[in-house]
Parts: sequence; C-alpha cells; structure tokens
Amino acid sequence: MKNRFSYKLLGVKVDALSIPELNLLIEESIDKNEKWIIANHNLHSLYLFHNDPKMQSFYAQAEYIHIDGMPLLFIGKLLGFPMKREQRVTYADWVWPLMEEAANKGWRVFYLGSKPGVAEQGASILHQRFPNLQIACAHGYIDLDKDSQENLATLAAINAYKPHVLMVGMGMPRQEHWISENLEHIHANSILTSGACMDYVAGVLPTPPRWMGKVGLEWLYRLLSEPKRLWRRYLLEPWFVATLFLREIWSIPSQQKKNKMLLFLSTRFHKFVA
Repeated sequence: MKNRFSYKLLGVKVDALSIPELNLLIEESIDKNEKWIIANHNLHSLYLFHNDPKMQSFYAQAEYIHIDGMPLLFIGKLLGFPMKREQRVTYADWVWPLMEEAANKGWRVFYLGSKPGVAEQGASILHQRFPNLQIACAHGYIDLDKDSQENLATLAAINAYKPHVLMVGMGMPRQEHWISENLEHIHANSILTSGACMDYVAGVLPTPPRWMGKVGLEWLYRLLSEPKRLWRRYLLEPWFVATLFLREIWSIPSQQKKNKMLLFLSTRFHKFVA
C-alpha cells in the first residue's frame, strides 16, 4: 500500500496511518513475503532519536513509522499537516484488532518481551478472546549480546516458529537496538516495536482509561502509576522536544509565514483534538 501521508516532523519521518491501514501493511508484507520494520514515534522516541545514533540507524531501516502519541499529532496539526485523531495509534488500542486480524487470516504471531511468564499470561488472555490465534512467546530478560547463547537461542526459537508478525516488547531503546543488531538473522514479515503491550494485556500494568488516551492524557496516568521510572520521560524530555518545535517555527524563512504560524498557534490551539 502506497502511503500518501508521510511527513517530516521535528527532524523525523512519520507516517499518518490508522489501525486498518497498519493491518493492511502487515498483510502486504506477508503477501509479498518481505521483511518490514513497522516502528512508531512518540515524544520519548523523538528525544532518543536526537540523542542516540543507534536509534537513528534503526529508524532509517524502518519501512513505516506510525504515530504513537497525541503530542506528535498535536504538533503535526499545528505545523499544518492534515493529520486525524485516528492516525494516532497506541498498542493499547491496536493489539486487539491486530490479534483479531491475525486470528482470522491465520497469521502466526511471536511476542518477544516482558518478564518471564507475563507474555504467556497475556497470550492466554488473547487466545481466550481469539481461539484461532496462533501466538508464541519468549521473555525479554536475556543477554542481548548478539553472540550470546541466550540471544542465539531466542533467534532460533523465533525462526523455528516462522512468524508472520514479530512483536518486540522490551521498551525503548532496548527493543530498537535489539532489532537493529539482529535484523539480518530475523525471519519474519512484519517486525513491530510494541513496548509494554503484553504487560497491559496481562494486567501487570494498569491500562490507562481510553478517554484519557483520546484527549492526550495517557502520559499523566502512566506517570502517576510509575513515577520513579517515568518522571524524567514525562517531565523533562518534553522540554527538549519543545525546543525542536520552536526551532522549526523560526526556521520558516518568511516573516509573513512566521506571523501566520504564531496567529495559528494563538487562535487554533483548542482544535488540536478535533
């Protein structure tokens, strides 16, 4: 599927894609028997991208990069991109229709990540909802050195299963680094960076109410749930992204365009969730 909605946003590429469009991309990778990374961007990954060369290398290898974070959608709309709310996709929303699609179409799914036992617990819950789902799991608490016995055994398990969809849920930037370092040895059609997806499915982490996600307040729920782990991500990193945004505004060459942008910011702010 040719994506007509690819944008350069604060120095990174993003693809404004909805859940049905993402599922179609996975189907396309399977039909073509190709290997695609379908990654995601949010404020945290934006910060990491600008401060970690390995993350830059990872995103350069990605076929598509969907928007996972209301602030990026908000910034895109402020910069004049015709983005829609349904083009912000989190795994809390996507995992269920993705697994339904996999069950209906016979896609094999392999989930790598979470603590020992958690992924299996999540997979059991998914299987109860979708009895035809083919899903296998391995925990992500392994020696990530690419030549370690644990890593080689994990790759062997993945490739023996021959997954159509490989979900890597180790958190950023661990999951991206692992994919980059092992990509040539992974045999899967669509490789997804799914974060704590299975932790939410298993109930190990509380899922933010979906109304908070729709209005861009998921971050607050997560911060209150895990303040020690997430305070830096949600209280400090956004300031770095704010400087990127201001720099983007002032890089507009024409003073008239700058004035137009500032007028837009002052009069249209309330419409960002439309």
